[in-house]
Amino acid sequence: MHAQRGGTFLGFIIGLVVGLGVALGVAIYVMKVPTPFSNKLGTSGNEASGDSKKDWNPNSVFQPKTPAETPQASGDTPAVPPPAVPAAAAVPAPAAVPSKPAPAPAVSADPLGDLAKTQAGLSTPAEEAKPAVDPYSYFIQVGAFRTSKDADGLRAKLALQGFDAKVSEREQSGRTVYRVRLGPFDTKAAAETMRSRLDKQSVENTLVRVQR
Repeated sequence: MHAQRGGTFLGFIIGLVVGLGVALGVAIYVMKVPTPFSNKLGTSGNEASGDSKKDWNPNSVFQPKTPAETPQASGDTPAVPPPAVPAAAAVPAPAAVPSKPAPAPAVSADPLGDLAKTQAGLSTPAEEAKPAVDPYSYFIQVGAFRTSKDADGLRAKLALQGFDAKVSEREQSGRTVYRVRLGPFDTKAAAETMRSRLDKQSVENTLVRVQR
């Protein structure tokens, strides 16, 4: 009975060792023999990964993507872009504002004389400033007498002092009056200068203005 049990256990051990050896051999065989599908898939996968690694650009995320071209159907006429409108035709030019005509030059009464004066370096009469003419003449009266003798005496006295006086007659209230005057003077300023000289000689005088 004991001998039968010992043989059975030993046979079990031997069978287990033989089974493990067979399984190990099969596994080694399977690992060494290449599988057609696995080689093809592995090779394509490696090549694809190698190509992707080779063409990969780290800055591709910052670069704009090229738009995909839309394929044109055969027989279709390619689209023609509309003609560009020139900038000058698009924006109308502002209308020109007519300038005001220059005023016509004044016509002179003597164009030949003005031309001669211009060539000679002289100004035309229109350019010359005409002095204002005083419409009055001025006299300085130093006395008025009823007789010519008294008037001549004062005139002689003034002549000794260096003044040139004159005696003139005039009817006043039916009587003849003899006036002793200096002048005439063309301007009031000249008459005032003479009056200042008479005042220094203590000669009484009066400024008289007469219409020309």
